[in-house]
Amino acid sequence: MTDNKKILITGGCGFIGHHFVEHIFLNTDWNIIIIDKLSYASNGFERLRDTGCLNDDRIKVFTNDLINPISEGLKKELGNDINYIVHMAAETHVDNSISNPKLFLDNNINSTYHMLEYARELKNLEIFFYFSTDEVFGPALGDKLYKEWERHKPTNPYSASKSAAEQICISYENTYKIPLMIVNVMNAFGERQHVEKFIPLCIKKILNDEKIFIHSYPDKKKSGTRFYIHGRNIASAVLFLINNGEIGEKYNISGEKEVSNLEMAKLVAKFMGKELNYEMVDFHSDRPGHDLRYGLDGSKLFNMGFKLPLNFEESLEKTVKWTLLDENKKWLDY
Repeated sequence: MTDNKKILITGGCGFIGHHFVEHIFLNTDWNIIIIDKLSYASNGFERLRDTGCLNDDRIKVFTNDLINPISEGLKKELGNDINYIVHMAAETHVDNSISNPKLFLDNNINSTYHMLEYARELKNLEIFFYFSTDEVFGPALGDKLYKEWERHKPTNPYSASKSAAEQICISYENTYKIPLMIVNVMNAFGERQHVEKFIPLCIKKILNDEKIFIHSYPDKKKSGTRFYIHGRNIASAVLFLINNGEIGEKYNISGEKEVSNLEMAKLVAKFMGKELNYEMVDFHSDRPGHDLRYGLDGSKLFNMGFKLPLNFEESLEKTVKWTLLDENKKWLDY
C-alpha cells in the first residue's frame, strides 16, 4: 500500500494503541504521528520500543495531555496535512472511574472535544475515527448482543464518559461536517497489557501461586463473561474500516468467542501448565458499576468481508507463552 498518507493516533503508547501503531507501521507506508500523555498505563515509550518501530523516521511521538487544547506550537509540528485521526486516548479502568469519576469525565470528554476542534482546521482530513467501548450500551443480559445504533445505558463513570464523547463526535459530524466513524470494541488482550487487566493479572497470580478471585453472579456459582479480542485483531479491523468503512457509520468490533471469567482463568492456567487456585466472589452487589456481561453484534463488520487474522485460543496461548519468556516478564511488574 503506497499512498504517503499521514495518520495521527492519540494514545499510541497505550495497550491497544501500540498494537495499532505497529500494525499501521507494518502494513502501510504511512507517516505516523502519536500523541500520548504518558500516564501510568503507558509505561513511557516501552511498548513502542519493544516493537522495534519507535526509532523509524516514519514515526513521530509528542508527549501532550489532551485534557488541554492543542497549542499553536504543537499544531505547527503536527502539520495541517493529516489524512486520518484515530482517537484512542482515554482513561479506561472501571475501578479507577468509580473511585475518581471526575478524572474520567475531564479526560475522556475534554480530550475528544479538543481533538474535534483541531480536526475542524484540517483541510485534508478524510476520517476522524473515534474509539469507543461495548460498555456504553450497559449490561447485555441473557444472550443480548447490541447493534451499533441501539440506545446507550452506561452504568459506571468510565462508560458514561465514553458515551458522552460519542454523542459529542456525532454532533460535530452534523454541525461541522467532521468525517466521522465510530467503533465500539470489546475486551482486548495481548502482549504488553497492563497487569491491572484480568489476563495478565491471572498470569501473575498463577505464576506466584496466589488465589484468583473470579467475578461472579450473587449465587457464586456462575461467573461473569466477556468477549475477548486480541489487540492485533482490533488493529486489523480499524485499518480495514479506514479502507472500506462509510463516513457517518458506527461499527462493532466484537470478539470471536464469549468466555466466562472462570473459563478464562482455567485456560491461562492450562497454557501455563499449572493448577488454578480460585474463589468465586460477588463484586457486583457491593459495586454496581461492574457489569457481569457485555455483548456486541459484530455482523455488520464481518458481512463487509472482514476476517479475524487470529482465532481466540491461538491468540491467548501465544500471549501467555510470550509473557512467560524471561525477557517479557517485566510486563507483569509495572
